Amino acid sequence: MNPTESFRAARDTLLQHRTDARAAAESFRWPDVGPAFNWAVDWFDAIAVGNERLALWIVEEDGREQKITYDRMRVRSDEVAAWLSGLGVEQGDHVMLMLGNRVELWESMLAIMKLGAVILPTTTLLSKGDLEDRIERGQVRHVIADRADVGKFEGIAGDFGRIVVGGTAPGWHSYDDSLEGLGVAPSVTVKTSDPCLIYFTSGTTSKPKMVVHTQASYPVGHLSTLYWLGVEPGDIHLAISSPGWGKHAWSCFFAPWNAEATVFVYNYGRFDPIALHARLDEARVATFCAPPTVWRMLIQSDLGARPRGLREILSAGEPLNPGVIAAVEQAWGLTIRDGYGQTETTALIANPPGAAVSPGAMGRPLPGVAITIVDPLTGAPASTGEICLDLTVEPANLMAGYWGDEERTASARADDLFHTGDVAELSDDGTITFVGRTDDIFKSSDFKISPFEVESVLLQHPAVAESAVVPAPDPTRHSIVKAYVALAEGWPADAATAHAILAHSHQHLSSFERVRRIEFFELPKTISGKIRRVELRERENAAFESGEPIETEWRG
Repeated sequence: MNPTESFRAARDTLLQHRTDARAAAESFRWPDVGPAFNWAVDWFDAIAVGNERLALWIVEEDGREQKITYDRMRVRSDEVAAWLSGLGVEQGDHVMLMLGNRVELWESMLAIMKLGAVILPTTTLLSKGDLEDRIERGQVRHVIADRADVGKFEGIAGDFGRIVVGGTAPGWHSYDDSLEGLGVAPSVTVKTSDPCLIYFTSGTTSKPKMVVHTQASYPVGHLSTLYWLGVEPGDIHLAISSPGWGKHAWSCFFAPWNAEATVFVYNYGRFDPIALHARLDEARVATFCAPPTVWRMLIQSDLGARPRGLREILSAGEPLNPGVIAAVEQAWGLTIRDGYGQTETTALIANPPGAAVSPGAMGRPLPGVAITIVDPLTGAPASTGEICLDLTVEPANLMAGYWGDEERTASARADDLFHTGDVAELSDDGTITFVGRTDDIFKSSDFKISPFEVESVLLQHPAVAESAVVPAPDPTRHSIVKAYVALAEGWPADAATAHAILAHSHQHLSSFERVRRIEFFELPKTISGKIRRVELRERENAAFESGEPIETEWRG
């Protein structure tokens, strides 16, 4: 079989067993796409010729919309590739792509892939300092950015080409010139193992790592994500995710287009659950994926009737609390299916379509994924330990490594395992439940504390919108449980609220897990929205070392 036929056969196996995880696991094999494979040409273009099905549907907050067919997306990405080639974009060049959810983002990703260049997806939220770091470490040769962000690049050193989208700017090439449709996209042969994307991790504990994915590890690897999402040909798929992060490629690019579905995007300035519900209903969205933060905001409003057409609902990014799953299930009659993976991988563990969901559990390993849970100290298999990928059978959906950091790459791949750094519990029935990051779990009086488990209980109290649990140094117990809490609307940050939450923790947690201190606080986050517990731990350590108690906390 040629690469396209091999890819389709593997994809169709997953679709055939969409609601039978056992059959899918037994029959699925990663496709052999050969030594030379370019997903944008060998898959996307192959399915797009003459295809008038919608590939992309973008709706703005004011109701304006754009609809792009598969065939039109193929033609436009060819035109953009030819134009970029004329500007000097060559095979292997690193191209920083800093655009929001606009048509040009999808055109550019396909075009860059067609040239055999490497995409560096970048969020528009970066500061100038962040940009300088990424341009230097990422060896960026070209930048494609929105007109609104051009000013961020002023004064940044480097000999890189500049392309502006949505207008003009001095010293920048205008993307609109690609609309002239001149020239033919060059034919480029790329190795399957060649770099395709470099993602910057969110950097919750350190400087962002640079994750390198090949022409196979994300494009082909996201067959596992397709299976988790339950997306089928012709579906309308909506995933709430921001460009620049791996999840956007997961659910807004590769997985839905692997399925020949429509990527639906709803652009809004301020989150409005009623408006989102209306869009889900009007567009007949079939599969909907949102982070836990969005699900929590939805249940705080009136969920209303289940949107027409909605078949699968999903969550990823951080573990989902059982209470949220129950509330949505009661209102919509659908169960949110959690999934797990990392920027370094595609979807690894999930609750697949048709399978019973254990509330709070991430699910089971997806087809083609070999997971092992090991004791972080001994490396021996364990019921509770680090989530690892078995490298004795090289996973098709794992990164090539960390760019410019062979030591970190080797460390992550030690002992024939890929170490995720996440800790989970393996139950007797094979389901896997997230416990926490290896660097977030701590001890109190020799008991292991999982911040996630404590936070899940805190979220059951109506005053708690969000929380972060960290160790507070203690001379007797080594550390005690401290909770930083972002309050739900309408709750005052006073002693009565603090003692109500403390009492709730004492009632629903084991004695060693109970929250001993609480503080109402604006939680520090990365630009991708993940809580930076490291900052809170440092704050606690600094207070302890100074001997000065934190006056704004309550103790119980």
